[in-house]
Amino acid sequence: MISISCIASTMAVQSVVHLASPFPSLGLTRPYKRPSLFTSCCSSLSNKAGTGATDFKPMLPSVERWPEYIPNKLPDKNYVRVFDTTLRDGNNPRCSTYATAEARDCPAAFQTTSRHHGSWFPASSEEEFETVKTIAKTVGNEVDEETGYVPVICALARCNHRDIEAVWEAVKYAKRPTILIFISTSDIHMKYKLKKTKEEVIQMAVSSVRYAKSLGFNDIQFGCEDAGRSEKEFLCKILGETIKAGATTLNLGDTVGINMPQETRELVSYLKANTPGIDDVVISVHCHNDLGVATANAIAGICAGARQVDVTVNGIGERSGNAALEEVSFTETA
Repeated sequence: MISISCIASTMAVQSVVHLASPFPSLGLTRPYKRPSLFTSCCSSLSNKAGTGATDFKPMLPSVERWPEYIPNKLPDKNYVRVFDTTLRDGNNPRCSTYATAEARDCPAAFQTTSRHHGSWFPASSEEEFETVKTIAKTVGNEVDEETGYVPVICALARCNHRDIEAVWEAVKYAKRPTILIFISTSDIHMKYKLKKTKEEVIQMAVSSVRYAKSLGFNDIQFGCEDAGRSEKEFLCKILGETIKAGATTLNLGDTVGINMPQETRELVSYLKANTPGIDDVVISVHCHNDLGVATANAIAGICAGARQVDVTVNGIGERSGNAALEEVSFTETA
């Protein structure tokens, strides 16, 4: 049973049945004889969902309010957070240019995606910084009258104080400011990109998480770039240390889109079984579509215990794109 949290896609699945599947190892489940509520940027299931009828009127919860947002805690073991990175990853293709002035001037753009928005890069330019700052002040303070839910605004930082300070100065105006600190963890990236040893990378990660916490962040995501090609034992070590330093969400990036669903499931399962303190944080997966399996990888991660998934609308993103918001959501209700 899976419940996904997004701006307009709430799946309260009360009964499920395991399906025969060409990928039985994924253990996929789907709702059985129960209509679900889903609204994407293009359509919504109506109250006739049990018969397959649809309309185009958004449907939001009218009775139950969204559960309280606690960075490292979920209201239910099957609750899944949707982290929308459309205005960041989705802006990487050369043809996409809407994440600066357009995003700043059109907060309505956020109404089509999830409650968790990011990850911009304030340190990359003054324009990006001002965009994130404006979004934090506006969208980050808009309380949904129906649900009482406030968007979580997240921005990106490398493991250095300048980046972290830029994120804080940009997002601190939001009611729920979040930072995603990332560093490469694969051998090839550490050797040729960072030119750092494993011990130095761990030190940088821990120092950065602690610094973010000292500035005022209580919602800190730590991301392992190229986690898909990283040694599992090293991931357990660096993630365990960042948990102790104050990380609340651990983001596993299949940065080069090289993993297959079974590998994603095995990675998440291994980390859950071997990382100290893992039960006190949320695991997130960030999947790219180079092999055409971004959505399958995202679902495999969820099946293994990940409870946050990074998505973009229509799967737009650099190279072959990211896991698609609508595909991941519909998979849980199909």
